[in-house]
Amino acid sequence: MADKPHLNLIVTGHIDNGKSTTMGHFLMDLGVVDERTIAAHGAESEKTGKGDTFKYAWVMDNIKDERERGITIDLAFQKFESPKYFFTLIDAPGHRDFIKNMITGASEADAAILVLSAKEGETDTAIAAGGQAREHAFLLKTLGVSQIIIAINKMDAVEYKEDAFNAAKEKGEKLAKSVGYKLENVPVIPVSGWKGDNLVKRSENMAWYKGKTLLEAFDDFTVTEKPVGKPLRVPIQDVYTITGVGTVPVGRVETGIMKAGQKIIVMPSGALGEIKSIETHHTEMPSAEAGDNIGFNLRGIEKKDIKRGDVLGTPDAPPNVAKEFKAQIIVIHHPTAIAPGYTPVMHAHTTQVAATVTEFLQKINPATGAVEEENPKFLKVGDSAIVKIRPVRPTCIETFQEFPEMGRFALRDMGATIAAGIVKEITEEYKP
Repeated sequence: MADKPHLNLIVTGHIDNGKSTTMGHFLMDLGVVDERTIAAHGAESEKTGKGDTFKYAWVMDNIKDERERGITIDLAFQKFESPKYFFTLIDAPGHRDFIKNMITGASEADAAILVLSAKEGETDTAIAAGGQAREHAFLLKTLGVSQIIIAINKMDAVEYKEDAFNAAKEKGEKLAKSVGYKLENVPVIPVSGWKGDNLVKRSENMAWYKGKTLLEAFDDFTVTEKPVGKPLRVPIQDVYTITGVGTVPVGRVETGIMKAGQKIIVMPSGALGEIKSIETHHTEMPSAEAGDNIGFNLRGIEKKDIKRGDVLGTPDAPPNVAKEFKAQIIVIHHPTAIAPGYTPVMHAHTTQVAATVTEFLQKINPATGAVEEENPKFLKVGDSAIVKIRPVRPTCIETFQEFPEMGRFALRDMGATIAAGIVKEITEEYKP
């Protein structure tokens, strides 16, 4: 398994368009989940009075609360292999309350599937303003997920008709194009998550379709080079104090290489120390590189000098800390409009901090980047803009151009994601 390149794949789309069912059936056809488990899910689903309609979905929705409500809440992780790659599958919630999990997922995804429905009306709802397919497409593009497949699901419900597929395909492509994807790189595949058409095996019900199955299309994804040549950046997820060991932070190496014995700096505190040892899954390792999730023991750093949201780097190329930065954002959800002075909570890598959007510099066309208006007075859903943001305390963040892994963020308020964005430039730095 480990000798194949690894990709994180996120499954997105509007609630009830069949994401979980499609991927559950896909995993069964691949043999990752056996038919007995599916049959047991079916029997259990019948007991809840839902018929057996959720038997495939429950492969992904394995949290009891989700089964009772019939929706995907948290990010479910499943592993599978294609002939070329080893995948971790992330099933993102389509339900609006859960979009922050979607952001956590998308910021780690290398590729995405956007599931739409062939049933008339369902795709219209999904891609309309406020629809989750639309929201997910914008988020995926803004958060840097450059490879996407559109799966047109529920083909069995439209009797496998080519014109139903073409109508949904046109809508899906229009959406992908509007957020900035190049259509020649976006395969659109007709599938039935319920019946299993074109997931792993080619469908006999759609002789008119000459393209690839979902599984075949996965092997056309490409793996981006691991950013090991860049300076070290490790956002801290948690810090543990272990008796006899000392302070043990955990996190994921986003860029660069970390070695035992290396001198390091923790920002924003500026505390200096040294890496004593590194381990992953309780196995000690001499070094770790971009993409590795690790725990490590530090010499010379006290517990008070390091916390969740801090970033570890090397003294010769320390992580940047911003008092203020310029960003490009896209407004995803807001009941009215936002004006300068608005202070939501910013989520970036592992940090969460209240941040004020101090200035609106330009409103821009999200697909072309052309300036539509200078100094707009307010921004509403669907608007994209260049703005200035000031976190309430100095925060580790990098420009998207230099460190895409560290330069994306989301703005949340009232339990919803208001906007997603990328850092263009740090306009005021903080030096400890």
